[in-house]
Amino acid sequence: MDPQTPRTSAMNMVWLFLLLSSVLVGAATGRLEQVGKSSFQAAKQSVELAIGLVGAMTLWLGLVKVVQEAGLMASISKALRPLLVRLFPDVPADHPAMGAMVMNMAANMMGLGNAATPLGIKAMQELEQLNPQKGEATDAMCLFLAINTSSVTLLPLGVMAVRASAGARDPAGILIPTLLATTCSTIVAVFSAKLLARLYKTSSRENGREEGMKSAAPDSSSQEPPPEHAPQAQGWRRWVLPIYTAAFVAGVGMQILGSPQPEKGIEGLSHALIPFLMGLMALYGVSRRIPVYERLCDGGKEGFQVALRIIPFLVAVLVGVGMFRASGALEIFTGIISPLTGLIGMPPETLPMALVRPLSGSGAFGMMSELVARAPDSLEAFIASVMQGSTDTTLYILAVYFGAVQVKRVRYALWAGLLGDAAGILAAVVLGRLFYC
Repeated sequence: MDPQTPRTSAMNMVWLFLLLSSVLVGAATGRLEQVGKSSFQAAKQSVELAIGLVGAMTLWLGLVKVVQEAGLMASISKALRPLLVRLFPDVPADHPAMGAMVMNMAANMMGLGNAATPLGIKAMQELEQLNPQKGEATDAMCLFLAINTSSVTLLPLGVMAVRASAGARDPAGILIPTLLATTCSTIVAVFSAKLLARLYKTSSRENGREEGMKSAAPDSSSQEPPPEHAPQAQGWRRWVLPIYTAAFVAGVGMQILGSPQPEKGIEGLSHALIPFLMGLMALYGVSRRIPVYERLCDGGKEGFQVALRIIPFLVAVLVGVGMFRASGALEIFTGIISPLTGLIGMPPETLPMALVRPLSGSGAFGMMSELVARAPDSLEAFIASVMQGSTDTTLYILAVYFGAVQVKRVRYALWAGLLGDAAGILAAVVLGRLFYC
């Protein structure tokens, strides 16, 4: 193969498969009308989704600017430097991308999807500064996306709330198996990304690595002050965060303990974390003498531009997925592999959700909710709940994160993410059966 000839993009192959299989299966099943309608509907929904992200991205990118200038991201990077340097050797230890990635992972762990997406986009923008080949994903980008798609989750609060509202006997019973399953998916995703990175090495990227790291030297406008120059809390400002945290914990604790219905307490906890995090980030800036309002507005200016850059990527992915589901190809594929999944003990009712999970987050959540509502204490509902918390929507995350930085050649990121998804689903089945009682 000519070294100057670029590899065929993984997303190119996947998208063509979704498109062509949708058309051919739709023709065979007589669903071409539905396929055509779904393409227009998915395209419209893609734009609406991107526009809907504008507000969230503006808010959270502004808050990230506050804590970045206050030195929080640099402090996080310094504290986790030994681990981060091993995971991301191509990223300088004091680069703001390190702190941004940690904040994104922390939001994912707490189940704060609305906050995690803008934080992940910010991390990807910082990683783009180190990219010597614009339009092509770096190893650090691929690994970061693989970790995101593996859905590192400590508190699957949304799933627990659905189970509680459906009257499940033990809504929090999925906590331990979900934690173990998401750990399996993350380990497989990381190892897959590291292994595939060796297979996808190119001489041009090896030669460009040093150039990319130099281009992201401290003259970057987005780089926060080094940790040693970060402002410190003094006087009464040292007590702002402890007092705020204690007051929040006391207030939420009284609400949960005083609630006659346990499910209301769980729902309240899941709803309380995002406002708490917003207040925490703002007060961190106050404690470091940062003009919070001004920095919030400065950092949020790029939210609209980011949403516009994402639209073409979202349209391509969601149209392909929508046509695939409308054509009946998903049902055919489910019927073909169901004998194989039965060998590992996967309930037939959960197979459609397992296949949809990497394609559509809302579709998978709806399928999980339907299974839980139908029989909240059944084995299939339990396994579906663990699946929902142990994997994420790979194609959507890839479209949003890479679209924000205009990366079209994703290299091995898709395969690493899908391998992590497969490991998470398999672990969810095994652990679901083990912990179900």
